[in-house]
Amino acid sequence: MRLVFDQTGDFKAKDAAEDWCQANGISVGSTERGKPRGLLRGDFIISKWHNMSAAEIAELDGRMTGNMRHGPVIVEINGGVA
Repeated sequence: MRLVFDQTGDFKAKDAAEDWCQANGISVGSTERGKPRGLLRGDFIISKWHNMSAAEIAELDGRMTGNMRHGPVIVEINGGVA
């Protein structure tokens, strides 16, 4: 599943993407400039991308990418939302 959030205004697309994730029971990883944010189904604290091992990245349910300040922001979930 791939969703694109393209709201205009500072951080509006990021906020909309985070709101969608929260409404669908998906935890969002910490922000790190130039890196994706990890996504996991359930209530988790997810570290910054550079702090995760290859095995931890492989276990993620998806990722959030894009320009967090100006948009668009893309949410990609492996297998869709259950």
